[in-house]
Amino acid sequence: MIDTHAHIYLEHFQEDIDQVVERAQERGIDKILMPNIDQTSIDQMLYLEEKYPNICYPMMGLHPCSVKEDFERELKLVEDWFEKRKFIAVGEMGTDLYWDKTFWEQQQEAFHFQCQLALRYDIPVVIHCRETIDETIELVEEYKNDGLKGVFHCFTGSEQQGKQITDLGFYLGLGGVSTFKNGGMDKIIPQLDRTRIILETDSPYLTPAPHRGKRNEPAYVSIIAGKVSEYLGISKEALDELTTANANALFFPT
Repeated sequence: MIDTHAHIYLEHFQEDIDQVVERAQERGIDKILMPNIDQTSIDQMLYLEEKYPNICYPMMGLHPCSVKEDFERELKLVEDWFEKRKFIAVGEMGTDLYWDKTFWEQQQEAFHFQCQLALRYDIPVVIHCRETIDETIELVEEYKNDGLKGVFHCFTGSEQQGKQITDLGFYLGLGGVSTFKNGGMDKIIPQLDRTRIILETDSPYLTPAPHRGKRNEPAYVSIIAGKVSEYLGISKEALDELTTANANALFFPT
C-alpha cells in the first residue's frame, strides 16, 4: 500500500521516526509520499528521503496556508528546486479559506503558477482545498484541455463534486475522515469512481477512528483501507490492490 500524503518530517515525529516507518512497513505500507509545506519543511523532508530511500518520496510546492506577503519569493524557491532535481509531484498546493481569507487573490496566483510547473515537468499536482472545493474545481477546469493531472487530497465532498473531479481526470484522496462515525463518507464513497480513489493519512493530522485525538501515522492507512473496503463491499486485499494501482498510475507511471 501507499500512503499518498504524510507530513512525517514534522516535529511530531522527531522522537520515533524509525519506529513510525517500521510500523508502516509491518502493516504493508511500502511507500510514503511527503508533500512539502514551504521553505521551512524542505531540509527535513529531503533528509527523510535520503534516510529511507525507495520508501519516502518528496514533493515540492507551497501550501496555501503559507501563501503570505512573501509568496512570490517562496514560489521562486519552489521553481529553483525543480530546476535542480526531480520530484514526484507539485504539492502540497491549493486553496484554503478556513484559516484566513486575507490572501485569496495570492492563493489563486500561486495555484496557477504551480499548475504551470506541473505541466512543464509532466507531474501531478496535490491539491488542498479547505472550504474551497467548488472554487478549486473551477480553477482546475481552466486546465481541462492541457493534460493537468493530480489529486484532490482529503476529499470530503459530495457525490456530485466527486464526479466533477474524476470527470476532469483527477483522483480523490481518502483519509481518516472516511472512518468518522458522522463524517457521511459511508454514503459518498460507494458512489465514487473507484478507479480514481487513493489512500492517505495526512499524518500527523486527521487520525482515523478509533485513534482520534492521537497523532496520525502512515501505518493507519490499513485502518482507512479496512473502512473503505467495507463501504465498497470488497475485500481489504482487493481494495489494497486497487488503490495501490491507482496511486502508482498517478505518481509512478511506467
